[in-house]
Amino acid sequence: MLLAGCSHQAASLPGFEAATWRSDPYACNDTRASQLTVLQKNREALYGVHTDAIDKLLGRPDEVELSAQTEKVYIYYLRPGAQCEAGHPRSQAAKLSLRFDPLGLVSEVLLPVAHQ
Repeated sequence: MLLAGCSHQAASLPGFEAATWRSDPYACNDTRASQLTVLQKNREALYGVHTDAIDKLLGRPDEVELSAQTEKVYIYYLRPGAQCEAGHPRSQAAKLSLRFDPLGLVSEVLLPVAHQ
């Protein structure tokens, strides 16, 4: 039941174009940046959302970091950069980072400041 509630919460980010986001892996087409303001405005709605709901909303992360405390971080690039080269090397390009606690719930949302 908790997962269903979280999934509904993640799917209701007003103004967020999930299909546009998911169609731009690694942000190489530079369409994800247009969603930055919407994500910034609704960032609180992402807290407590389960990994499964995030996967449905944002798609497969561009990178995943694992920590020794069974936590993980999903990274989604927002702008084109070195990650667009063959092999998708790590990049300093702007990114969305979502940290998950050991239960798989979002515990931290890191976004660059939105520019309009």
